[in-house]
Amino acid sequence: FKHNEQSVRVAQCLEKNGQGLNLTWEVLDGMKNHSMHSMPHTLEGKIVRLADKIAYINHDIDDSVRAKVLREEDLPKEFTEVLGTTYRERINTMVLDIVKHSENLNDIVMSKEVRDAMIGLRKFMFERVYEEPNTKKEEDKIKNIIGPLYEYYLIHVEQLPEYNKKMIDKPGDVPVAVCDYIAGMTDHFAIEKYTEIFIPKFFMQK
Repeated sequence: FKHNEQSVRVAQCLEKNGQGLNLTWEVLDGMKNHSMHSMPHTLEGKIVRLADKIAYINHDIDDSVRAKVLREEDLPKEFTEVLGTTYRERINTMVLDIVKHSENLNDIVMSKEVRDAMIGLRKFMFERVYEEPNTKKEEDKIKNIIGPLYEYYLIHVEQLPEYNKKMIDKPGDVPVAVCDYIAGMTDHFAIEKYTEIFIPKFFMQK
């Protein structure tokens, strides 16, 4: 499952009751190629890609500090001296750097100093947060909810909403329809469906 490809599928195939939205190629390209391992073909798409990186790392730092997984002072000084020591400072530094170094270019770029600091901070977050054992345990819990839901609906196709069932023309469409349904769930709704399907009701009685 790739969230960027699913976003394009939602826009092209699922919105407007299956008719899709009348979006330009440029917009769809920006949606598909906004992630780390791909490159958009338009300047607008490149702006979105960098904005996604900036938001991603700074929101995750902020969340980690609030969750007491990290302290602001834990962030390596070699990166905070370049980017800033607060959420606001880091956002401001990166945005202004992009504006300054993209001026008069047919491209959207960061300076090497700021880009290297951002990449270094991202690597630090992987080591201290994303791949930290307790974080991995929480990630496994998510997989243990989504995986069984997926397998369940592959077998019990009749329990899919009518909207998703009408997307099935042949057996090979079932996994895609199930994926569409689960991808559209909120966290709360996924937990609710998992509880409804897999947890005996008398376990839930007070």
